[in-house]
Amino acid sequence: MPKQSYLAGLIGSGIGPSLSPALHEREADRQGLRLVYRLIDLDPLGMPPEAVGDLVRAARDLGFDGLNITHPCKQLVLEHLDALAPQAEALGAVNTVVFEDGRAVGHNTDVTGFAASFARGLPDAPLERVVQLGAGGAGAAVAHALLTLGAGHVTVVDALPDRAAALAGALNRAFGEGRAAAAPPDRQARLLAQADGIVHATPTGMAAHPGLPLPAGLLHPGLWVAEVVYRPLETELLRTARALGCATLDGGGMAAFQAADAFRLFTGREPDAPRMLEDLTELAGAVGAPH
Repeated sequence: MPKQSYLAGLIGSGIGPSLSPALHEREADRQGLRLVYRLIDLDPLGMPPEAVGDLVRAARDLGFDGLNITHPCKQLVLEHLDALAPQAEALGAVNTVVFEDGRAVGHNTDVTGFAASFARGLPDAPLERVVQLGAGGAGAAVAHALLTLGAGHVTVVDALPDRAAALAGALNRAFGEGRAAAAPPDRQARLLAQADGIVHATPTGMAAHPGLPLPAGLLHPGLWVAEVVYRPLETELLRTARALGCATLDGGGMAAFQAADAFRLFTGREPDAPRMLEDLTELAGAVGAPH
């Protein structure tokens, strides 16, 4: 008889407001499954991000079927896994771990999640020149997704120059020389003046990190603006961009579609991704996300 009960969780920092438990448990309920999804928050546990390896081992030993991994552990977790799916290996970042026959296998559903959301929400957006803010775990996934979608050139801007350069190098190795470059924040004005669009992939704008990730004056109506933050769904960046007449994409689609892909990995069942996006929109609004 197929398995009917699952245990999953999320490891990260400051994840109390996460909608992942509700997204996964609602989809399981619709499919007649029992799925319990636990938050494993480093902050109240008083644990550093480097403890992710111990937590993954503990979850495996306790009978978890899988884990999601979020900031700041998506790259730190790599050395603690037994195997990586090709996309996770190419990215150097993992957001989903599946326990199979005692082995911990890393996947990345952020790439497919962002690609599905972008194709749905900004289907006609020009992609010749894209500027991306942020080169962390989410940034790596988004940049891979953009180039997979056909972006001509992606410039990665990060406050840590080495991190931006490392991501740009990885992108050029994966997609061909000249497809990506790194730039410091002080070059944003020149880059954005010539760009088709901008993707924001840093924590700025989240409930715990309010504000704008760049000076508002750098935005202009010729840009489309895509966000990975989904709590709140309407960040200050999106609100500012929309007021200027920019086409915008919130982070809800990426969050819902990556969760759907993770659900498939955890359970082997096909999720109803559009329903999960409806759930996310409803849940994000119900918890008082500012609009």
